[in-house]
Amino acid sequence: MSLSIGTPAPSFTLSTKTADGPKQISLADHAGKENVVLLFFPMAFTGVCTTEFCELSQGLSAYASLNAAVYGISGDNPFAQEAWATKENITVPLLSDYDHSVAAAYGVAYDSFLPQIGLGMAGVPKRSAFVVDKAGVIQYAESHDDPKVLPDFDAIKATLASL
Repeated sequence: MSLSIGTPAPSFTLSTKTADGPKQISLADHAGKENVVLLFFPMAFTGVCTTEFCELSQGLSAYASLNAAVYGISGDNPFAQEAWATKENITVPLLSDYDHSVAAAYGVAYDSFLPQIGLGMAGVPKRSAFVVDKAGVIQYAESHDDPKVLPDFDAIKATLASL
């Protein structure tokens, strides 16, 4: 079960790959400065994830105007995420939760992802969205068992506008 509104957001430090090289990003980096939107997604190079992050990249400035940093989080390694972002022109910073510990901490890890086609991978993040305010408290939470269901981005923006 995913974390709910009013819950302190679990802290984390994850890796990303930037043009300047590898970098560590922590939720604590934003404390007291800006709100954070965390978008968990199952896997890079898949159709729905590509659609979600390409569309999000095109409208990323709307989140900056709402004083929010946006991050995508998956269990892919940072090099795969970088290759996907480059191929698809994704500008949303992507964080690697390679050991799936952050997905587990937020309660959004599948016990078994795609068992119906013989994959059955544990720990893959469900498509989920969280808004964490400047004080580190979750103000919006959404998680879907169906990986084809996208987050409600209008509700996310409305939450950010109210903070």
